[in-house]
Amino acid sequence: MYIAKVVGHVVATKKDSKLIGKPLLVVAPMNGVSKEFDNMNLLVAVDSVGAGVGETVLLTTGSSASRFEDSAGGPIDAAIIGIIDVMEIQD
Repeated sequence: MYIAKVVGHVVATKKDSKLIGKPLLVVAPMNGVSKEFDNMNLLVAVDSVGAGVGETVLLTTGSSASRFEDSAGGPIDAAIIGIIDVMEIQD
């Protein structure tokens, strides 16, 4: 799992049938433990939890991402699987 920040939305009127009805969000993965987000490496992730722009989320990638809900086997590389309420990082 990774930590990322939701920075935008994607609208795709034509897409794989397993993605129909699934929100697509643009996320910026967190850069290490510095509490900074890496806006140079943006990803598109399927949202399974109702996240919104500005929220910090848990992100899974690879084969784990394509196994959630009714999208099993769909062409999914990244999925948002949780919304982070509080995060503490000790220096």
